[in-house]
Amino acid sequence: MQTMELWSRFYALIGPAGLTLVVLAAAALFLAVKNILFLWLVGRDFHRAALALGLTPENRDGLLLRFAGNPIIAIIDGIIRTHGQHSYDLKAEVAYLFHRHFSRAQRDITCLRVIAVVSPLLGLLGTLLGLLGVFQTLAQTTTAAVASILAAGIWEAIITTIMGLTLAIPCLMVYYLLSLKLRSFHLAAIEYGYRFLECRPHCPAKAPAQHQEGAGLKTGEVRAAA
Repeated sequence: MQTMELWSRFYALIGPAGLTLVVLAAAALFLAVKNILFLWLVGRDFHRAALALGLTPENRDGLLLRFAGNPIIAIIDGIIRTHGQHSYDLKAEVAYLFHRHFSRAQRDITCLRVIAVVSPLLGLLGTLLGLLGVFQTLAQTTTAAVASILAAGIWEAIITTIMGLTLAIPCLMVYYLLSLKLRSFHLAAIEYGYRFLECRPHCPAKAPAQHQEGAGLKTGEVRAAA
């Protein structure tokens, strides 16, 4: 019975907008903790692989197999397997593979951005709804203590705005922090993609079709001149 009474008082204090902010705060906390831990583990394993590559570059294939579960290593492995088959633009290949392997993290970070943008608006909405209730009460009251009623109502109505700003500021900070981390991973995938390609044991680089056609034309010209 006391729990229901406390819940009723809490809901009356924050209203539907405040309750929505509480749900969004729980979702934002889950997304932030999940992605911070995920990106930290990814970075830790990747730095271990990069250090091992610098010490033993001839063991490239073993490193790729050992750290196959790491998304950055999976991107580099995909570059090594497909480089030159469809495109010689390494940055374009990394961009495609990065989106493929980090799509879930990018989606979660976008959700944090949406929560950061929406929460102040929800807080303002809750404040306006609270003020509507205050003015409705004032219109129906006949007592002389109008100032005390107005002050108490405004104090309760402003709570949702404070909740919205309190939620938006940390969400924005975490969003930019995680975005910078993903950006650094993207640049690292490009840099180490080149390094791992240089460690190929046989350098199978197949010449582009244009170069092959140019070589064929030059050979034909030499034969014609002879």
